[in-house]
Amino acid sequence: MYPENSDPQSSQQPGEALPPQSREAQPQQQPDTWARPADRPSAPGMGRTPVEENPRPLPTGWPVGSFGTYAEAQAAVDMLSDTGNFPVEKLTIVGVNLMEVERVIGRLSWGRVLAGGAVSGAWMGVFFGLLLGMFNQSWLGPLLAGVLMGVFFGMVSAAVPYAGSRGRRDFSSTTQIVAGRYDVLCDPEYARGARDAIARARLA
Repeated sequence: MYPENSDPQSSQQPGEALPPQSREAQPQQQPDTWARPADRPSAPGMGRTPVEENPRPLPTGWPVGSFGTYAEAQAAVDMLSDTGNFPVEKLTIVGVNLMEVERVIGRLSWGRVLAGGAVSGAWMGVFFGLLLGMFNQSWLGPLLAGVLMGVFFGMVSAAVPYAGSRGRRDFSSTTQIVAGRYDVLCDPEYARGARDAIARARLA
C-alpha cells in the first residue's frame, strides 16, 4: 500500500522504466489543428499565390481637351505628335459615358437569309476549291464543286438559326460601343503645353 496522497510514480527511481500501466496513461500529444494557415505546412502546389493589386490602373492626368467623337480626339493627339518634340506617350484618350448601340440595318426574310448564306458560303467554297485545285491537273472541277458545296452549307447554316428564332428577331443589326465624349488626358508636367497647343489649333 502506498501512503495517502502519494503518487505511485513518485517512488520510481531515476532511470527506471515506467510500468506498462504508466505508459498507457501518458497522454499522446495531438497535432495543433488550430494553427494559423501560415504556420501549417502546405501541400505541393497548394501555396498561396500573391494577387496583383489593381493590374489595370485607371487613367490619370489632367484633361487637355474634350471632343465629341473619337476622330477629333485622335486628330488632337496626331497634331501634338506632328510637332516632333512633344512626348505623346504621356497622353491618354478616355471614352466617357460608354453606351452599347445596336443599329438596325434592315428587315429579314427567308429570301434575304438564304441569299446571304449562299453568298458567304460561295466565297468559302471558292477558297477551298482553289486550294484543292492546286493539287489537281484540272482546277475547274474542284472549284465548281467547292462553290456548290459552299453555297449549300452556307444556306443551311444561315437558315437553321433564323428558323430557331421563330420570328422573334426579323431584322439584322450591328452592335458597337460608343462614348458620349472623348477626353484627352496628359501628365501634369506637360499638360499646360498640350492644352495651349490644342487651343491654338482650335481643335477643342
